[in-house]
Amino acid sequence: MGMNVGSGGGSADPEVMVEMNATPLIDVMLVLLIMLIITIPIQNHAVNLNMPVGAPPMEDVEKPEVITIDVDFDGAVIWNGEVIPDRGAWEAKLRNVGALPLAAQPEVHLRPNKLVEYKAVAAVLASAQKLGVLKIGLVGNEQFIK
Repeated sequence: MGMNVGSGGGSADPEVMVEMNATPLIDVMLVLLIMLIITIPIQNHAVNLNMPVGAPPMEDVEKPEVITIDVDFDGAVIWNGEVIPDRGAWEAKLRNVGALPLAAQPEVHLRPNKLVEYKAVAAVLASAQKLGVLKIGLVGNEQFIK
């Protein structure tokens, strides 16, 4: 009594299996992938900032002196509402501001007109820098947003 294993073709040699069993390979790759994910350090996407603890009360803080310099559409310089006739006059005023120590310097707010040429504004900024004015800022930039 014998048992016939294989195809019924009657050949004595078993058929060769041509396909590779991919299941163990996939299992090993998944285990390696999981181990890689576990061992990667957690990425911290936070930005650490040193924030101030508190602000002083507003009634104790005195408001700084503010000088407003307007540059009109034709390049004329207006110092606190007063038209300055020539460059030498407003440079003398800027020299007086720059001669003060930093703590005593007033804030200078430069407000250019929308239509003024840039060279007129650049001349005021360059003179302020050259003469030692450190507290200067541009005011009214929202007019340039289109």
